Amino acid sequence: MKIALIIENSQAAKNATIHQALASVVEPLGHQVFNYGMYTPEDKASLTYPMNGLLAGILLNSGAADFVVTGCGTGMGSMLACNAMPGVFCGLLIDPTDAFLFNQINAGNCISMPYAKGFGWAAELNLADCYRKLFENEPGLGYPRERATFMAANRGVLADLKSVTCHDMLTVLRNVDQDLLRAAIASEKFAEYFYPNSQDEEISGLLRRL
Repeated sequence: MKIALIIENSQAAKNATIHQALASVVEPLGHQVFNYGMYTPEDKASLTYPMNGLLAGILLNSGAADFVVTGCGTGMGSMLACNAMPGVFCGLLIDPTDAFLFNQINAGNCISMPYAKGFGWAAELNLADCYRKLFENEPGLGYPRERATFMAANRGVLADLKSVTCHDMLTVLRNVDQDLLRAAIASEKFAEYFYPNSQDEEISGLLRRL
């Protein structure tokens, strides 16, 4: 699985801590982590939480990433921005129980976490525990198990609902503020990570032409 990490400007100083916690858990499971930044508060390319959502939409809809890990001060803004995108199903995770239940019940493709609120002593341990509960089990098995079929049906209903209420990603990219779009893909490693992994030539071509 290709897992993308996205951090917005207010929490950029914690990138190394978050990246280390994520990589230490998922790489032994056979997954790859692609760190799209921000890397430090001094980065020239500055991401806001609405940009987190736009970037998550690009990565997931193009196939450049299979899963996105993002967040902001409370996790709320990034979650809302991500869920505004077509094909993105983002949960708010605060503790390992949230991570386990999101994986088993919702089987989404994106999570947002609070990297300021409640981020105190031993926060890196909570991060690692959350990532472990999120990625160590097959998603969508249900909890409790006897409700798995019902939960899978609801996931299908939600996916169908979102396909009706959202434009496709190409339409979003053509109509969104182009300066906002340029800023969202301005990370120093975006081109290095995105274009070799993207599976959608139309999205890749549109972004190259910006």
